[in-house]
Amino acid sequence: MANLTKTNRRDFLKIAAMAGGGLFIGFNLSSCDSPKMKVLSTAEILSKALGFNSYLSISPEGHIVIYSPNPELGQNIKTSFPMIVAEELDADWKDVRVVQAFLDTENYERQVTGGSGAMPHSWERLRKAGATARHMLVAAAAAKLEVPANSLTTEKGVIFHKDSGKKLTYGEVATEASLLTAPEEITLKDIKDFKIIGTPVKNVDNQAMFTGKPLFGLDFYREGMLHAMIQRPPFGMKLKSVNDVAAKGVKGIVDVVTFKNNVAVVGNSTWPLIQARKLLKIEYEADGSVESSSDHDRIFQELLDGKEAQVMRKDGNVDLAFKNAAQVIKSEYQCPFLSHTPMEPMNFFADVRADKVELVGPTQTPDRARSETAELLGIPPENISVELTRLGGGFGRRLRADFVVEAVELSKMMKAPVKVTWSREDDMTGGAYRPAVRYRFEAALDEQGNMIGYKLRGAGINAGNSTRQDNFPSGSVDNLLIESVEHKSPITTNPWRAPITNFLAYAEQAFLDEVAFAAKKDPVKFRLELLERAKKSPIGEIKYDVDRMIGVIELAAEKSNWGKNGNLHQGFSVYYSHRSYVAQVADVEINKGNPVLKKIYAVTDCGIVVNPTGADQQVRGGIVDGMGHAMFSNLTFENGVPKQKNFDSYRLIRMKEVPEIEVHFVQNGIDPTGLGEPALPPTGGAIANAIFKATGKRLRSQPFVEQQEFSEINLELRMT
Repeated sequence: MANLTKTNRRDFLKIAAMAGGGLFIGFNLSSCDSPKMKVLSTAEILSKALGFNSYLSISPEGHIVIYSPNPELGQNIKTSFPMIVAEELDADWKDVRVVQAFLDTENYERQVTGGSGAMPHSWERLRKAGATARHMLVAAAAAKLEVPANSLTTEKGVIFHKDSGKKLTYGEVATEASLLTAPEEITLKDIKDFKIIGTPVKNVDNQAMFTGKPLFGLDFYREGMLHAMIQRPPFGMKLKSVNDVAAKGVKGIVDVVTFKNNVAVVGNSTWPLIQARKLLKIEYEADGSVESSSDHDRIFQELLDGKEAQVMRKDGNVDLAFKNAAQVIKSEYQCPFLSHTPMEPMNFFADVRADKVELVGPTQTPDRARSETAELLGIPPENISVELTRLGGGFGRRLRADFVVEAVELSKMMKAPVKVTWSREDDMTGGAYRPAVRYRFEAALDEQGNMIGYKLRGAGINAGNSTRQDNFPSGSVDNLLIESVEHKSPITTNPWRAPITNFLAYAEQAFLDEVAFAAKKDPVKFRLELLERAKKSPIGEIKYDVDRMIGVIELAAEKSNWGKNGNLHQGFSVYYSHRSYVAQVADVEINKGNPVLKKIYAVTDCGIVVNPTGADQQVRGGIVDGMGHAMFSNLTFENGVPKQKNFDSYRLIRMKEVPEIEVHFVQNGIDPTGLGEPALPPTGGAIANAIFKATGKRLRSQPFVEQQEFSEINLELRMT
């Protein structure tokens, strides 16, 4: 049965007359090539339309342009968003062109890529945009054919009247439709009638990427712009002196300027900037605390042992439970700082003029880029335009606007358009990192092996709350205490793909395996017992869906043949994050005495899968990301400076090390939930638990390769 929903005009629709015809429920246009249709320029389409805002336009020639408002950084939103609009529009996908929308907070409430929240937020809005346009097209066709609207059907951009056999294309009625008033209520499709949603659709930028057309921020070029590179201070230090004489003498250098403890080299291209920056002679001095990794080790121990901590959740009588326990299990897990290391380092273009500012580049938060620019310059936000390029990765790093503000400041100082480009070393030494965190877990078991008490203290460096106190196993244990404590550091941190849960999931799931082992219970059955208890007799408030978590656990056990192959050592992990549920099983096989990571199974419940191709890639990418960073990556500090400055010392996973991955999705028909991040958190736990099963070695520290226990097992990683 279809849903009847009320339209929100502010969300997606402003109707007005067309100067030359055409239905335009849309936004700013830019060119988007398609080999299967006449390519119209922005000016050509705008010549037929007056001002409108939102998600789509239709020309009298039948061209359908759908605008994707959210930044695209590889999560496939630029393809999946338009698919939803096209589905309710009953468009022919081959006639659709997709355009990246500029920043427009009036018509797009959440132009953010972060927190896996774009799809849950926009699902209904996108459907309404397509359904409303279809309603107006059908109404116009009914008037033209002089038949009732309910006697008409639509399919692939064509309106049919079955009784007479007459038909009209969307383009043929677009002008008349544009003059109609949008309905207050609109009927959305039943999910069983979807024809585009749920089908594999190729990334709309594939051709441009494969042929090297400019898409990314690094590709952007404006005639007459200056280039800039910046030397930033170590964390906790400030500028003392700068000798820039030699740098200014390099051919192609326009100027060397200082601002906010930064030294910027400005020139006509990046190569002379790189050469000139090497010639800078800069002295720094302490500006507060200057920290090294050895300091962090001490600080963590003090935080874990200290009496002061913020209680995030407390159920029952924890002290009594542990006092009466038949057995207590206690472990500590630790994770390091990590760099985001997107393939495209930070960059941005700014053109600051007297009455307006133009910003162009890759950002996950275009509104933040605009608001911080407005605050810096003291001008109204509406005087600032933000054009989005495709992002060459971000993983949370581009949620900040520091690299945008740098370009703005330099453009103002130089009185010229400026593009700031970071090198890889800049990105790794001047970035905002995943916080380093350590966890202390304790579990109390009764004589039957039931977990009657659970304690977790998270200690983070600029992590905020380093726990997720309402996630599983909360709600399933009678006596539970979760605490968080933090150290404020000059080292800047930032959300890193699946913030906090990217490591917490590993630690929690590895520890639960320790508890299951101590209780002499199968790890999967142990988790299911806890969840059944949470379902039947919940302790306190439960903020996750118990049935959905049980569902992915049971399906993962089924697909992986859990426990049925005596030649395999299997590790299990399950986690809820960003509204979605993912269970994973890692298979380790012994080959000539050495453990070999052979395969990872993943079962995901993210509601309706809009684009199976993109969803599959998201899960696989999350697993590779989760595995690689759990295994290899580490960022350490010496006197406020990261020791790892490039990929020669900051180890990433290699293609040949990726095992076979088998992906499954739960088909439950609920509205889509997040998918950009949820597949990453469970991966480290599944692998660590499988390694323990095969070798008896517990891996409690990341990266695994730097742990003593790992060096003793000689794990083989190879692509099958």
